[in-house]
Amino acid sequence: MSIKDRGKLKWQPAMMLPEYVKLLNAVNKDYYRQQKPALDEYQLEEFENKIHAAMEFSSTIKFTVWEDGFDWDYVGLVHRLEPFTKVIHLELEKEKGHIIRVNFEDLVAVEVKD
Repeated sequence: MSIKDRGKLKWQPAMMLPEYVKLLNAVNKDYYRQQKPALDEYQLEEFENKIHAAMEFSSTIKFTVWEDGFDWDYVGLVHRLEPFTKVIHLELEKEKGHIIRVNFEDLVAVEVKD
């Protein structure tokens, strides 16, 4: 009767320490991080016009928001605007009744649906 050795395979899980896995995840996240795109005044004015039109006609709107180096898409209805703090309250389409706050400075793209 012979013993079947698995070779390096038996030591592989021991080489993946939790600290190492955490470091690899951080490196992968930093690799895909992007710079915030620079927007000019005309694009910002166009964003404002689209937001006001969507709010007036209760149209669905899609925001692309830059957060910590990544772009996130949110779709919903504009619930409320705060003009002094430039915060937009958006009621999400998929989760009825769930309202998120979006800073106007973080917007990258605005698209009106309907």
